[in-house]
Amino acid sequence: MLEHLPEDVREGLKLALARRLRRSRLRVQIGEAVFPVIGLTDSTLTFDADRVPRLRGLVDVYDGARHILQALIVASESENGRMICHFKRSTLISDHPPLDYARDPDAPAGLLPRH
Repeated sequence: MLEHLPEDVREGLKLALARRLRRSRLRVQIGEAVFPVIGLTDSTLTFDADRVPRLRGLVDVYDGARHILQALIVASESENGRMICHFKRSTLISDHPPLDYARDPDAPAGLLPRH
């Protein structure tokens, strides 16, 4: 679809995408390698195709320094300069351990000792 646009418009779109990449805090880290994420949906991760290899397997997704989810990538496809990675499952990362019981919503946050 981009091939029907004038050359200067295509260059402008590439520059806008590069600017957006610099502002995005989302990134995927695999070992020491870090790849900026353009888009994240319920079942896909989108990258700049020139900056990332074909990904497959378990990856960690970060928002800045905060680890937000793990995803199992099962398929990758390149389309219009973007690498679209489809994942089979994703697990949200929590900052506290899971509870073994259902917490009462009306329970007090803490108890004060009696004097």
